[in-house]
Parts: sequence; C-alpha cells; structure tokens
Amino acid sequence: MESVYGLSVDKHIKSTSDLREIADLPSHFVTDKIIDHMDDLSGKFIAASSLAILSSTRVDGIQDVTPRGDPPGFAKVLGPELLAIPDRPGNGRMDTFENIFANPNVGVLFIIPGHRDTLRVSGKGAVVQDAALGETLAVNGRPAELVLLIEVERVLCHCPKAFVRGKVWQAGGWPNTSDVPSLAEMMVAHGKLSVTIQEMDNIVVEDGKNRLY
Repeated sequence: MESVYGLSVDKHIKSTSDLREIADLPSHFVTDKIIDHMDDLSGKFIAASSLAILSSTRVDGIQDVTPRGDPPGFAKVLGPELLAIPDRPGNGRMDTFENIFANPNVGVLFIIPGHRDTLRVSGKGAVVQDAALGETLAVNGRPAELVLLIEVERVLCHCPKAFVRGKVWQAGGWPNTSDVPSLAEMMVAHGKLSVTIQEMDNIVVEDGKNRLY
C-alpha cells in the first residue's frame, strides 16, 4: 500500500511506463487525429459551438477553468492559427487574463449543446483591445471591449464517451438538483457574507438580467 495525499492506495502511478502497464496504447486512429491548425472541419465545429470551457494556469501553478458562452459562432476563426474569443461583463476577477500575463498557455474545449462530440484547441493566449475586432464580436449591439486571441498550436476532436456516460443531453438521465447549493448560497457561506441567501440570489438574478452584454 502507498499513501497519496493522505489516502492509502494499492499503487501510486508515477510514470508513463507505470501507466502503460495498465492502459493500452492508443490506436493510430487516435494518435493521428491531432493537427496544428484549424482547418475547415474544426472551423465549422467552432462556428456551431455556443459553449466553451477555457483553462489557464495561475502564477502559482494552480489550474483555473472557466466557461465562456454566447450565441453559436461567438468564437471567431481569424485564420488557420488564430482564434478570437470575446470577453463579456462578469464578476470582475479577470482570473484568466491575469493568468495569461504570467503564463500564456491556454486550452479550450468547445461544446455544442445536444451534440455528442467536442473539440479541443490549445495554444498561446494574448489579451487585446481593438475597436474593429470588438465590433465583429458584438452581441445585442454591444461590442466586446476585451478579446482573447489564441495562437493555435494543437487541435483535436474528442470522443463522445464522457457525454454519453454522463447522459449530458438526455433529460431523463439528469440528476435531481433540488438539494444542490446555489451560487448565492455558496457565495454567502464561502465569503462569510452578512447578507442573506435570498438577498444574494436577488443580486445574482438581477446581474444576469442586466449585465449579460
């Protein structure tokens, strides 16, 4: 037995050789699907996506993950190796952008609601302000003030198994969320706020109505 983060386990897998004693090597179908740019096929996928999960790395090495969502086509392919993702009004933390200042490496998982497959894109990020570009990324007449540019280095389609297993698009398989804590409840508890959960929820709802764009 070995201890990993205080948990007793049979074996701590520490190397690729350890891993491959358990996991089979991928087939050439999987290893050959990686490209270093966005082609017409990946461009069509991105154009249909209304949700993306964006990852970046904090200066202390801890990973950050955040969602980005807009009408389909919100992320714009500007060229085979250049992608633009608009920034919208949020909570003001700007974690992703501040992370990029120290470490430009980013990854994006593009998701199409109701569609089983996903697309992974990774590369180097840069934060820009450009009136013309922001205007092309406008929604409801409101341009994007800030834009994340990604110099794409790696693109690959991803198999649907996770979404199939999780029954993500099958409403009959969705869990009962009546006991799941809300954003407001967690904000009050984690931030030790003096407002009530209902007061915080009212703020969240109002913000969602008036500050989407």
